[in-house]
Order: sequence, then C-alpha cells, then structure tokens
Amino acid sequence: MYSHKLLKPDGRQLTLYSRYPIKENITATSPSNEPVQANPHLRWHPLRGEWVAYASHRQGRTFMPPREYNPLAPTKDPQFPTELPQGNYDVAVFDNRFPSMTVTAHDAPVSIVETLPSNGACEVVVFTQNPDASLGSLELEHLDLLLQVWGDRTRVLGANPQIQYVLPFENKGVEVGVTLHHPHGQIYAYPFIPPVPARMLEQQRQFYQQHGRGLLSDLIQKEIASKERIIYQDSEAIAFVPVCARYPYEVWIAPIKPVSTFTDLTPEQRFGLALALKTVTLKYDGLWNRPFPYLMAWFGAPTDGKAHPEAHLHAQFYPPYRTSERLKYLAGTELAAGMFANDALPEEKAKELQAVVVNLQTPVRL
Repeated sequence: MYSHKLLKPDGRQLTLYSRYPIKENITATSPSNEPVQANPHLRWHPLRGEWVAYASHRQGRTFMPPREYNPLAPTKDPQFPTELPQGNYDVAVFDNRFPSMTVTAHDAPVSIVETLPSNGACEVVVFTQNPDASLGSLELEHLDLLLQVWGDRTRVLGANPQIQYVLPFENKGVEVGVTLHHPHGQIYAYPFIPPVPARMLEQQRQFYQQHGRGLLSDLIQKEIASKERIIYQDSEAIAFVPVCARYPYEVWIAPIKPVSTFTDLTPEQRFGLALALKTVTLKYDGLWNRPFPYLMAWFGAPTDGKAHPEAHLHAQFYPPYRTSERLKYLAGTELAAGMFANDALPEEKAKELQAVVVNLQTPVRL
C-alpha cells in the first residue's frame, strides 16, 4: 500500500492511497477555500445514559454548481472544484466539511444537562474515482487495499488520546437517505465507546472470561457446523446470515480466526475478507437485479491502548427490506423499545442469497 498526504486549501487533511506509487506533484482541491469553522458539542441524555452530538454549523456554498456536479469525482474544471484532485490513486480519505465531531472542538455551551466539546473525527472515504462503481464491482486487489485503508485510518485516528473507538461504515442507497451516489463511506472516531459497540464488547468480554474463547468465534463455529446460513466461506473468512438476524438479508462478514483490529489481519485473512465482501455485495445486487441498499459497519476493538482479546473484527450489513412492493424500516418496537421484530426467518433469507449465482475470477496470489 502506498499513501500520500496533502493539505486542502481550506485546511482539511487529505490522504491518497494506491496499490502503486503515487506521484507527489498532485495538488489538493476543495469545493471552497474558506476554512472550516465547525465547533460541535455533546449533550448528555439522562434517560438513555448516552451522549448526543450537535453540529449546528453548516458552511454555505460559495458557488452554484451544475446539476451533474459530483463533489467526489476529480474534475479539470477550475470553476467547480471538487474534493478530489486529478491523479493516479485508488482510494482517498479526507476530513468531512460538516463534522459532528472534531479534535479541535472547544468550549461547549452551558446547558441544564452536562455538555462537552465533541472531540472526535469524521472522515470521508472515497472507495474509487469511478462514480459508477460499487464495492461489488471493484477488483479484489482494490477491496484488499480498502481493508488496508480502514486499518490505517483506525491506527492514525486511534493514536490520538482523545479517540476511544473508530467505526468505518457505508450508507448505500436512497432508501437509507443517501443523496450522493459516488461510492464512498465514512469513518467516525469517537471520544468514547458508543452504546452499541460498548454493549457488544461487554457481551464478548463476559463470554471470554467465562469460557476462555471469543463469543463471535464460538458463534462462527456453530454456523459452520450448521451450514444452513452461510453465504460465503473459505479457509480464512466467512459471510453468513446470523441465526439471530434482526433484519431480513442481514449478513455478517468476519475472519474465521479471531483478530481484534484491521491491522491484526494477515494478508491471507484480508484477501479472504475481500472475497467475502465482493460476494455479499454482488449477491445483494443480484437479489432484485438492482443496486441493493444497506448500512455496512465494521466493529473491532476500542483504541484505548488496552488489550481486547474478546473483540473479533467483523462487519454487519443492515438492509431495509422489501415485502411485496415496499421497503420496511424500523418501527415502534425497534426504535422505541429496542426489541427487533423480524417477520422473516434468517434461514429463509439465507436461502435466497445462497441462490444468487456469483462468479468471481480469483487471481492467483504469489
């Protein structure tokens, strides 16, 4: 993996990644040269026992771009600069212009509840320069690079003592609120361990203390023995509809041998995950012969400097799903009570995904 760091005209950081050497004569661009002045803060939710971020700052546009303007695609038109410069590279990562967390946040306003500066980070990860691509269409070596990028960003962001947890994720499709369709994801780096990862980590910690092995690793071995819900499996990685799926078509991807972080992956594990990732996303798109909407999130160990043998790096896909001719979203019991009611058995949806034929041309790795 090759990388090249640049500074945008508005002061934000940009890092380019590639499978090949990157020329150093690339000039960083930005839609605006005005410095980003975001100063988000956190407020404590006393009933839920969790922090809520507030980012009221929104930088106004200084120009009116044409309708076809894509801020994530490199352009040669100086009148309408974008986030990405011209050049040969595969993946780009830059600071979000409208962050809900930033390491420079300060002086949180006084309120009737506890407040804090929202000292974290929000980055945008552009998967490819091709606006018409998707994870499923990218080459396996490109997906392998993307996994390395997620690992490098987790390492870089987690090295900041303010950061306790790093979460790479992708929102895909208008059904989940996406308006910019260039293939990209985001990375949120939190000054605390968010409630969902914290709950999962606590379950894993208790299981590890009681049994001396990982909770997810134990579940994966049971899924392998069952064979009923597996979507992809090789010697290094697995993708499956979990027996406890809360969403129809929910899929988890993980290395079979547990590792805590992206940087702990062996090259073989990483390539296995690339194969699993490509297979799952192609099967999703093949279900209804259209781009399939989902939220994909990667969960790993906290970046608190402590050992976390209980943590097992993995991705979870949460798709809205179609019943008849409509898409179903979270309802009252899920949003208000936190108890998911799934009207489709995981085994049924696993069979649908298993039936989608995916042909991968697997290169020989020397």
